[in-house]
Amino acid sequence: MKRRKLIGNFILFIGGCTTGVSPINRSSYNSSNSTSNHLKFTVADVTGIEDLQRDYGAFCTSLEKVLNIPIKFFPVENRTAAAPALQFGQVDIVLAGPSEYVVFNSRAKAIPLVAIQRPNYYPLIVVRTDSKIKTLAQLKGKTIAMRNTGSTSGHLAPIKMLIDAGLDVKNDIEILMLGDQGLAALNNGGVDAWTIASDRYQIALKSEGLSETDFSILATGKLLPSDVFVINNQWGASMIEDVRSRMLKHQDQLLESLLVSKFNQPYEGSKMIAANDADYNIIREVYQTIGQGSFL
Repeated sequence: MKRRKLIGNFILFIGGCTTGVSPINRSSYNSSNSTSNHLKFTVADVTGIEDLQRDYGAFCTSLEKVLNIPIKFFPVENRTAAAPALQFGQVDIVLAGPSEYVVFNSRAKAIPLVAIQRPNYYPLIVVRTDSKIKTLAQLKGKTIAMRNTGSTSGHLAPIKMLIDAGLDVKNDIEILMLGDQGLAALNNGGVDAWTIASDRYQIALKSEGLSETDFSILATGKLLPSDVFVINNQWGASMIEDVRSRMLKHQDQLLESLLVSKFNQPYEGSKMIAANDADYNIIREVYQTIGQGSFL
């Protein structure tokens, strides 16, 4: 994608997290290229200001208190649009999934701040209970519903599981990126298997009015890397460490505010830890294996 198009993806509009927040002295938050009196925040896989406010409004308010600085939302169009925004200083902090993180780190040299370690974050490959498919190898010649390209639990991790099972993912199977419609497609026979994160499995079943008895978990993958808050590398080291320290110190408050939205329930029982870049090498390896090294 050309840079001009990338820039167009993120120059949308900036909406405030909250209203009536008094500007503060941000002398400890100085950047060589910014005199702004607020931080800009977004979530990689949430598009539009309305969804950001609905799902992360309470968190944003909490983060403002923890960092003692006003925060504004910066909505983006798609999962990777935050990369040029980080690169050109248009956004300060982004909550990213593992796959988005490796892209942001590679393209924009984004710095990992704090990871949200989810205790039950595994990729699942699911079939119908009446399916004759009992092993991953038997998916050869079959159709699999995945979430969307670049999704950690809904694309990259399941791809790794299939490769490890000896399948040629380019020739042995047909992959359909169905977003949130994968479960419905599996239920009505439109696909043979479906991928989902373990901590979203029950939520998806409930939303469709379905039961565990209707499906069988064909395979469970390994614990996945954590979601991670990344920060623009144009900020000074002392500011970055200050933000990291405050978020870890006040993680109970921040996690509680995340759970205000029903869409963030997979974070139930999570904890915040200092992010470690090496934890995401498995994602880099999958990108290379499937011939998508250009993402990096």
